Amino acid sequence: MPELSAGDTAWVLTSAALVLLMTPGLAFFYGGMVRAKAVLNMLMMSFLCLAIVPVVWVLWGYSLAFDGSNGNLIGGLGKFGLDGVGVDSMAAAPIPEFAFVAFQAVFAIITVALISGAVAERASFRGWALFVPLWVTIVYFPVANWVWGGGWIFDLGALDFAGGTVVHINAGAAGLALALVLGKRVGWPKQPMRPHNLPFVLLGAGLLWFGWFGFNAGSALGANGLASAAFVNTMVATAAAVLGWLLVDVVKQKHSTTLGAASGAIAGLVAITPACAFVSPVGAIVIGVVAGAVCALCVGLKYRFGYDDSLDVVAVHLVGGVVGTLMIGLLASADFTGEAEGLFYGGGVDLLWRQAVAAAVVIVFSFVVAFALGKIIDRTVGFRVSEEEEVDGIDLGSHLETAYELTSTSAGLTRAQPAPAPVRTETTQGA
Repeated sequence: MPELSAGDTAWVLTSAALVLLMTPGLAFFYGGMVRAKAVLNMLMMSFLCLAIVPVVWVLWGYSLAFDGSNGNLIGGLGKFGLDGVGVDSMAAAPIPEFAFVAFQAVFAIITVALISGAVAERASFRGWALFVPLWVTIVYFPVANWVWGGGWIFDLGALDFAGGTVVHINAGAAGLALALVLGKRVGWPKQPMRPHNLPFVLLGAGLLWFGWFGFNAGSALGANGLASAAFVNTMVATAAAVLGWLLVDVVKQKHSTTLGAASGAIAGLVAITPACAFVSPVGAIVIGVVAGAVCALCVGLKYRFGYDDSLDVVAVHLVGGVVGTLMIGLLASADFTGEAEGLFYGGGVDLLWRQAVAAAVVIVFSFVVAFALGKIIDRTVGFRVSEEEEVDGIDLGSHLETAYELTSTSAGLTRAQPAPAPVRTETTQGA
């Protein structure tokens, strides 16, 4: 049995904390992109994932994802409630199994949180609270087993270092399904629905970029050269994607937009996620530029096809995840993979078709199940708020709160101070 590595353990636990921070970062990123009357609901949808998923993960999620692979489709229940996971048990790497449990848990949290952006401003909170545990159980845990738990995608030889299929394609396909189930927002696309707080968006993007180093480099499960390569590739691909998105902005709108810069960064992070340990830094730059430009161009698809993906989950996560997954088949280098090579490195199409099959199956599986779950929830407890609640503001309707106090009549008042009575003046009617 290998000796426990204190350095590797420290890095994995630190990476888990970094990835956990990504969900509040996502909350601010999404929260700034919605209108002011929906920002609290957007924040709460992410925070609810922080509350639900860890409990589900400990009870049965970790076991279904990593307790072997039954028929190459799903794990068993031998580790239900983390039974058999002790302080001395080790994961495949020289780290405590508890560290691996924690690291994988935060991936599950943010994956389902990503879906919320597709149904922003109209999804009922009770419907979302039901969807989260059902989707992670029926979709996320099996897909994690397929890719990282020894399941059929692993056996196929498709490569996904940190979650191109498991996280981004998975969430993007589910987001598209829910957007179709819930339908369009009132007034979309005729009414302008601009982001209410672009500083929030940039803050969220910055937190996501910061946490993503734990997401990608932490997936090496050790403080080693592989983690270092993933770190560098994550940095340069993201930077290149910002430039790629801004280039499209300039060509299409003659301006470089703040929202475009933030969105480009996320597109680059998404695309490099599956490839970060399989390509060279130059390959990472190529992936970043391509992802930034392609995702920017795909934002307009929702207007062409008429689906209301509120915050462009499909264009950024589904498309970006597919770009990164397929480009492994083009740019993978044996210097990093140890064996497999992409088309541009003399490997032919062997790796490319494996990547394509993995991406296609995850898209279909996640979309079909999410669509079915959305329909069932909508016809039972309801998955869309009323038109009145949506128009007046989902924050007030769902949470009895508003993010901002914009009325002057209550400025400076506390709960113990009633609003003053109107003062009669010389200009009052009847004076």
